[in-house]
Amino acid sequence: MTLGSASAHPKKACCVPQAARASSRALSVPVFQDRQPCRVSGYEDMVLIGEGTHQIGADDSETHVADGEGPVRLVEVNAFWIDRYAVTNRQFAAFVAATGYVTEAEAEGWSFVFEGVATATAKKRRLRGSVPQTPWWLPVRGAQWRHPEGPGSHISARQDHPVVHVSWNDAAAYAVWAGKRLPTEAEWEIAARGRMQNFRYPWGNELRPDGEAQCNIWQGRFPDENTRQDGYVTTVPVTAFPPNGYGLYNMVGNTWEWCSDFWSPVWHQAENALTRCNPSGPHEGTDRVIRGGSHMCHHSYCNRYRNSARTHTTPDSSLGHIGFRCASSAVVDL
Repeated sequence: MTLGSASAHPKKACCVPQAARASSRALSVPVFQDRQPCRVSGYEDMVLIGEGTHQIGADDSETHVADGEGPVRLVEVNAFWIDRYAVTNRQFAAFVAATGYVTEAEAEGWSFVFEGVATATAKKRRLRGSVPQTPWWLPVRGAQWRHPEGPGSHISARQDHPVVHVSWNDAAAYAVWAGKRLPTEAEWEIAARGRMQNFRYPWGNELRPDGEAQCNIWQGRFPDENTRQDGYVTTVPVTAFPPNGYGLYNMVGNTWEWCSDFWSPVWHQAENALTRCNPSGPHEGTDRVIRGGSHMCHHSYCNRYRNSARTHTTPDSSLGHIGFRCASSAVVDL
């Protein structure tokens, strides 16, 4: 990594800078040659979503047109399993212990940390460069999944929180080891909707029904004031907040989640078999899709904590608010 690589490429109106690392390991199809894939939890912590026709997309007043959230469309998808929860620090630690895997943030020596939660040591270990339109992201030497807020922080008391500072490549490697895969973008949105169509959030159209928080997003004035109304500054446990209609937790808020698709704001707008029958995105691209928003999202800045909201970043990017969950094709007898 060079110091210049920490300058990043800003993403307008969003909270996901791109890493623009000096190098990236070729991990699109990760393989551990001396080990067979190990299913870490079987299907006990997964939910089966049956094959059928589902409505996805949005065109309401909250929609980011430039992101390609629309059109509202019907897609046919085969049955699939998806994790109830985002992959936790405990689960990722088991993967690392079993394989000796080194994440891209560890290999490169740095990752992005939100300035508002960065440790004193992290601020001292900040690399040169900044993200011009999102200056609250600090490139910090030593920030990685074990040290989410940089050196001086640790996950020991957050074993049931989602793992962060994992790139798309890291997430894909974990999924292969677990005998699973990353969900397609269409699968992710179908799962997030929880059997409900035409709704903005996994639980309905109102952000806080009866005044009750349903997800972990920013409370206060971003980025200067976090009122911590939910008792948390960053992530929450993966079982926090009520599940959706499929029994899935934290599909929006908490952490962004990697999907398998390459990013395009227009690919899915064409009506053909590729975009309407088991869509898996363009065949090539430079960025990968992330969905769901995070604990840093706020209506005034990045209201992408909605079912249809989508954005993207480079597959080698790692930040303190991006995680993932796994999926699996339904190819077993039930």
